[in-house]
Amino acid sequence: MEGFSTKPRLVVFRSNKHIYAQLIDDSASKTLVAATDTELKDLKLKKGEIALEVGKLIAKKASEKKITEVVFDRGGYKYAGRVKSLADGARKGGLKF
Repeated sequence: MEGFSTKPRLVVFRSNKHIYAQLIDDSASKTLVAATDTELKDLKLKKGEIALEVGKLIAKKASEKKITEVVFDRGGYKYAGRVKSLADGARKGGLKF
């Protein structure tokens, strides 16, 4: 799975406390956009709700860079829980994958 400038790779990383998302152009080895739950002001949400908001945030930042389509890279995590919530948030924000 590889991302390009026209269709970058949406990478998800989650730890026990945080969740991160990046849009990466593999051909240029460059991170185009990044979002994390530490950017959110209201952290009194549940982990799944925070992941949904991070997905919406990465989609908003991507639309500012005129990126609409991505390749989803779940990073080896199961497509469930927080990873699925982040993907749902990104889709609600307008990203297609």
